[in-house]
Amino acid sequence: MGTTTTTSTADRDHHELVEEKLSPKADHQELLLLPMAPAMISAPPLRVHFSPSSTVPKSPLFLSRLMMSSSTSTPLASPVIKQAIASVQGYLEDVGHFTKLEPHEAWLPITESRNGNAYYAAFHTLCSGIGVQALLLPFALTVLGWTWGIISLLVAFVWQLYTLWLLIQLHESDSGMRYSRYLRLSMAAFGEKIGKLVTLFPIMYLSGGTCVTLIMIGGGTMKIFFELVCHETCTVKNLTTIEWYLVFTCMATLIAQLPNLNSIAGVSLIGAITAISYSTMIWVLTLNKGRTNGVSYEPLENTKSDVARLFEILNALGIIAFAFRGHNLVLEIQGTMPSNNKQPSRLPMWKGVKFAYLIIAMCLFPLAIVEYWAYGNLIHASNEGVLTALYEFHKRDGSKLVIGMTSVLVVINSLSSFQIYAMPVFDNLEFRFTSAMNRPCPRWLRSAFRVFFGCLASFIAITIPFLASLAGLIGGVALPITLAYPSFMWILIRRPQKYSRIWLLNWILGVLGMVLSISVVTGAVWSLVTKGMEVNFFKPQ
Repeated sequence: MGTTTTTSTADRDHHELVEEKLSPKADHQELLLLPMAPAMISAPPLRVHFSPSSTVPKSPLFLSRLMMSSSTSTPLASPVIKQAIASVQGYLEDVGHFTKLEPHEAWLPITESRNGNAYYAAFHTLCSGIGVQALLLPFALTVLGWTWGIISLLVAFVWQLYTLWLLIQLHESDSGMRYSRYLRLSMAAFGEKIGKLVTLFPIMYLSGGTCVTLIMIGGGTMKIFFELVCHETCTVKNLTTIEWYLVFTCMATLIAQLPNLNSIAGVSLIGAITAISYSTMIWVLTLNKGRTNGVSYEPLENTKSDVARLFEILNALGIIAFAFRGHNLVLEIQGTMPSNNKQPSRLPMWKGVKFAYLIIAMCLFPLAIVEYWAYGNLIHASNEGVLTALYEFHKRDGSKLVIGMTSVLVVINSLSSFQIYAMPVFDNLEFRFTSAMNRPCPRWLRSAFRVFFGCLASFIAITIPFLASLAGLIGGVALPITLAYPSFMWILIRRPQKYSRIWLLNWILGVLGMVLSISVVTGAVWSLVTKGMEVNFFKPQ
């Protein structure tokens, strides 16, 4: 009886000391029973989750301090208890560490599966980084010209790669939290109210707006492909543009039934392969055909004032900013990876991103430069951009097979990119449900959410078919997400020494990014007001 009483007292003391060391705020965490050595120690009434895929304070060194601090307590300092604590400490150090994880994280499509790796990161990054937005880059060069156009491309590429590195480093905080969504990181840095105010609309606008643009690009390209194949030979009547939009939306919504971000890794791989293929085929085909007759590299039109010319330049910079986007997805992609002390998620993530951006540079720079060299100011700033130029200038010269293959690749890539850009929207819709009902989203409701979003995006594409003409404005809105906010968040969260090099660098980049964003938005609005645009509600061309 004496021994039993002593052991029970030791258990209670041990529970109290461990509970003091762990944050009492973890009342919402899951409970996981860890394998222990000889002595059986029941878990304290604290909900702690252990997983190699999640994070929180650093390694469990507090167990060592617990052993040292309890040297004056005979029961807790007994050899049996010491051996049990040492066994737990060794197990945690070998496999992972205590982490803070909300139960809702396991119910949402972004963090439902945490078995991602560097390959998955590369697939997702390539699929989101190379896409239809690159087809507008040659049009930006028609405004900026050769020298400043190439310099702008280089600066934008290096700058956004640096801010991408900042976000990857900020994914796991010293407090043990994993920020698997851009909005959560913004709220942690700027505060809940300001964080939502400055990032919620741009992030949702980038995700939803990109999906709408993909419907326009995919549906329009399907129509071009049909006309190319059945021109003057088929008796089948071509569908209208609206009908092609609906066909594309049905296909995208069907693929969107895959449950989570990791489950679409294969889709992203297909999207990456098709993006690399069609972007390479476009500039190789153009280079093989040579320059088009009547090419001019003069500004698109003679502007009446220097102010108008300045705003046209700012609009072109917005198009470049629109091409180098995807920062609103990097934390989500990293959130699908496991993480522990020995292998934090930032290592495989950065490895995958470096490889992906090497390929992106090899695709986007030749595409922009060669297309501008071949077509000059003849490139149309329309929904299809370079594809329209290819179709109009080469549809009669025997290269229909290559153009047809390029069109098919663009459609497949648009379907694949739709999935990854729609995932934050799906995640947000399910988050509203799980927060209100405190249970996972049923499968039928998850499917309904995705069908609803597909219908909504398609409706917007049909209602506002001129949305692609706002590429400069969209790029301006996205600029802080890509070029400014990461620098400010690094300063607020990591708190580098004031006036140090990293402090000065991030302040300069952050302020410059905000100034550039305001300038680009102003330039886009000026361009729309002075030059106007064709507004055709419910009449997609």
